[in-house]
Amino acid sequence: MQTARHVQQLRSSYIREILRAATADGVISLAGGLPAADLFPHALLQEALIKVAGNKQVFQYGETRGYAPLLDHLRVTSDLKTSHGALVTTGSQQGLDLIARTYINPGDHIVLEAPSYLGALQVFTLAQANINTVVQTSNGPALMALEQLFASRSVKLFYAVPDFHNPTGISWSLQTRKDVAKLCQAFNVTLIEDAPYRDLRFSGEHLPLVSSFCPENAMVLRSSSKISAPGLRLGSVTGPEEWIAHLIRVKQTSDLHSSLPMQAVMLEVFTHPEFEAHLRNVRIHYRQRYLALAQAINQHLPPEVSYAEVEGGMFLWLRLAQGDPMEIAKKALEKGVAVVPGDVFYSADDIKSPAIRLNFSYCKPEDLNAAIQLLARVF
Repeated sequence: MQTARHVQQLRSSYIREILRAATADGVISLAGGLPAADLFPHALLQEALIKVAGNKQVFQYGETRGYAPLLDHLRVTSDLKTSHGALVTTGSQQGLDLIARTYINPGDHIVLEAPSYLGALQVFTLAQANINTVVQTSNGPALMALEQLFASRSVKLFYAVPDFHNPTGISWSLQTRKDVAKLCQAFNVTLIEDAPYRDLRFSGEHLPLVSSFCPENAMVLRSSSKISAPGLRLGSVTGPEEWIAHLIRVKQTSDLHSSLPMQAVMLEVFTHPEFEAHLRNVRIHYRQRYLALAQAINQHLPPEVSYAEVEGGMFLWLRLAQGDPMEIAKKALEKGVAVVPGDVFYSADDIKSPAIRLNFSYCKPEDLNAAIQLLARVF
């Protein structure tokens, strides 16, 4: 059977495609956006699973919006206004897909950062959106270019990852957050703020959400994957209740609701007295791993490559002075180290800056050092 035209335009995820090769024996993977499995809260999860197993109610069908006690918890921890609501999703990726399916018509103008999260590029391509991109600076999107985009066409939404951006790892400055919020209000553009890495800050100053400066013009995507375990596949969308209500109607046609037992497990983990200690432990280890990666790059790679320091998250963006990122990634895999070429994070019409994305959360420091030594042979 012939696939639909909009599906034919969809590129496969490079990261998903190489995942099997990247996790093969003898390969050190700096490719996937994988949290460290050795840092999952295993004891908390085991305790929660045993407790939830005795709750018969959560094994019945439930409301599409989500498990009520978890929603109450999200309302408090997200500091939601009374006019705002929340929807539990099967991973924050589903939240992004629901937003596109609910609000994007073919040809609608949207704006993404360049480079941008690969999953967002796929979602908006499938929705047949007209994707416009704004160049990213060390402080966030180039504000004059963003304003010109908003002023020159009817932009429906701006999707961005302001905290520890995927793939570059940068965080927007406080002034950029305020300026972007003002632009969204002035031009009536909806901000889709994706915040899966926000809780992974290991240095620097904690900054407010961009959406806190324009709450009536924004929806926020959150994920449990990076702070607990990604196999639970739970995320959330928050925003004005009227907008959330439309997302709920579309989600009903998709999967009725996300897994209630897993939502109950997640609530038990989030509210456990030791959960904050777990988060602190993750941040400590991720900082150690980031520093180990940065030290190895400085020690083993040629001076022509460079990177911007990061204050959290999971990624480092290695800028290249020369060479084809795709070819470098291919040869690196042959040497036993998996990386992601920066090209896959750009839309087809973008001017691509040669780079590769390195993940530092998944591997231990000694493996990160070994991976960079292997990568040095490629350079």
